[in-house]
This record gives sequence, C-alpha cells and structure tokens, in this order.
Amino acid sequence: MGVCCPFLRPWDQARDRFLLNIPCLSDPVRRSSLLLKLALVALHLIFVGFLFFFDEEFIVKTKRDPWYMASYFLLFSATLLQYFVTSGSSPGYVVDAMRDVCETNAVYRNTPTISIQHASRKSESLVVTVEGETASSARRTPTSPWGKLVLDLYPPGTSVRNLTCSYCHVEQPPRAKHCHDCDRCVLQFDHHCVWLGTCIGQKNHSKFWWYIFEETALSIWTLIMYIDYLSNVVKPWWKNAIIILLLVILAISLIFVMLLLLFHSYLILTNQSTYELVRRRRIPYLRNIPERVHPFSRGIRRNVYNVCCDNTNLDALPAAFELEDRSRPYTCFDMLKCRCC
Repeated sequence: MGVCCPFLRPWDQARDRFLLNIPCLSDPVRRSSLLLKLALVALHLIFVGFLFFFDEEFIVKTKRDPWYMASYFLLFSATLLQYFVTSGSSPGYVVDAMRDVCETNAVYRNTPTISIQHASRKSESLVVTVEGETASSARRTPTSPWGKLVLDLYPPGTSVRNLTCSYCHVEQPPRAKHCHDCDRCVLQFDHHCVWLGTCIGQKNHSKFWWYIFEETALSIWTLIMYIDYLSNVVKPWWKNAIIILLLVILAISLIFVMLLLLFHSYLILTNQSTYELVRRRRIPYLRNIPERVHPFSRGIRRNVYNVCCDNTNLDALPAAFELEDRSRPYTCFDMLKCRCC
C-alpha cells in the first residue's frame, strides 16, 4: 500500500489514509456496520421530524420558548456527535500497546531490528521480530520488553506460552481478549457493539458510557414531548396511530438504554467488564476467585478515575493475600472507613 511507502509525499500519504478509512461496501461486515449507523441516525431524525412536520404548535413552542427547544436540539446534536466519536474511537489494541512499550523502552529504543505487525487469523504472518527471533521463540522466553511486562502482570510461575493469543500470536495481558469481529486483541475487552461497529475496551469505555447517558436523557426528553403532543390537541386517527407506534418503540428503546446505562455504571464502579462478568467461570485467572470479589477493583473513586482520566495503565492480577483481604465480609468499621471507596 502507498501508506507504507516512505517515498510518498505527505499529501499523498494523507490521501491514502483517508481512502483507507472510507467504508468498503464490498466488505459485508463494513457494509452491515454502515447500514446500522445510517439506520440509527435515521431513527433519531424520524422521531424529531415527526413533531416538526406534524405538530402545528411545535413551531409556536420554539418561538415562545427558544431556550427550551435550543437545549433540546443541543442535546440531540451532542448525542449524535458522541455516537460518531465513540464509533470512530479505538478500544485499545494489544498490538498498539506492544508497539508503544517497545518504542519507549530504553533497552530496545536503539535496536533497529524490532518490527511489530498486525497478524490476522487468516494469515500466519509474523508479529514480532526481535534481533532475528520470531514470535514463536519469543513466546518461550520473554526477551522483548512487552513479554516481560505481561509476565509481571500475572502471578509468579505463569507460563508465557499460555498467555499467547492463537490468532494474533501476541502475549495478552490480563483482561485482554481477541475479538473475532475486529480480528484483533483488545485491552480490557468488554464487548463488540454492532451498533457502533467497534469494540468497547479500555480506551473508549468512558466514551461509550457518556453516549448511552446522553441517549437516555434524549429518549426521556423526547418521550415527554410525545406524551405532551398526544394529550393536548385532538388530531386525526392516523396521526394518533403513528404517534402511538413511535411512542411504543421509544418506550422500549428507553427501557433497554436505561438498563444498559445502569449495567455499565455498575461495571465501571466495580472495575469489571461485560466479558468478565458473563464468562467468569471460563476465564482461567478468574475461575477460582469468589464471585463477590472483584480482583481489579481499587475502590469506587479510583475505578471512576481510571476509566475517565487514566485509561492507559494495565491491571495486574492481585496477590493471594490481597484477594483474601477483599473477600472479608464488610463490618460497621469498614463502612465508616469507606472501604468500598
């Protein structure tokens, strides 16, 4: 590809990057993701457009209370903007974190033979080459800075061979998982959102929470406007039928989005992911930990801070004595000390 050629002019490289970011309609996965995004935007426009075109008092309300309608349209625009920001954000890929670690490490900074490439499950290309060693040899002995970092995140005695992804051939830190839709290993993998067309992981979990928060607020506000429109003025039966149908769809969507908001708020407060909560019994490093113990939780305040402001650090598995301390039942003295915080 022209992007990888160092002899291209800067504007040619920018043009190639732009062309690579355009959704390829010949790819069924990208085509399906693009159609879902268009359907979601169209659904938002339908709910607002119905009030704008069918409610004669809507324009009057806009002129009478401009601040009220301006606030509504501001929330509407912010929700759609947050949707596209979250959709285009990176969840945090293991291969990118590995590249950053190798580039910033003092020992390997001056070594010109380090090469990190993304390998898909469709091809068995090499991923890491360190001084002539392939990824298979690096798995046996963690000679790279990334391999040493990953090994330090696990309890002593953990084999490096067991930490290697069978698709990407890279060492996975705790909480990472290979996404078969994105064909990459994602840091702190939560889930793959089909509506967004991307994974939710370490770097965009906060953006995803803000999006569903804004979507919940917008749905509640729109629901209030629809109920007000339905109860004030007598309208033809076909208008009532349309408004009732849209009201039912909006109420169902609101219940789903509100439950999703509460669920992800709980995950953030306890420093968990959807994958860890649902597949806890199948994850080797979580299998023997009691369900009431959250091994990666550092308290509510620290958990919220990590998600919002410090989403670059990798979580290490706690030692046995830390897990034993966290498994103790709460006492009145612990509540006074705000142990959960």
